[in-house]
Amino acid sequence: MSDHESITTTDHNTIKNWVTSRNGKPAIVAGTGDKSTGKADGLLRINFPGGAEESLENIEWNKFFTIFDENNLQFLYQEKTKDGEESRFCKFVDNA
Repeated sequence: MSDHESITTTDHNTIKNWVTSRNGKPAIVAGTGDKSTGKADGLLRINFPGGAEESLENIEWNKFFTIFDENNLQFLYQEKTKDGEESRFCKFVDNA
């Protein structure tokens, strides 16, 4: 497998290291959590500087991983772009 191919993981340390090495922060889409139920939910995102920061709400890693685990997700990511540059490509997919 080459560096520009996508990789999936559920490992919290791998995810945290990948995100922080790219100056990202754990976040949810603003307004998607349900405070009335007390359930830790919301649409997970990674907040990168210069991205869609105004529509995201940064959260703590513990809350991020609670949502991640409760929703049985995998983190799909890429180490490098096809051109060999550091990639910020990532998304969350069902762990089916």
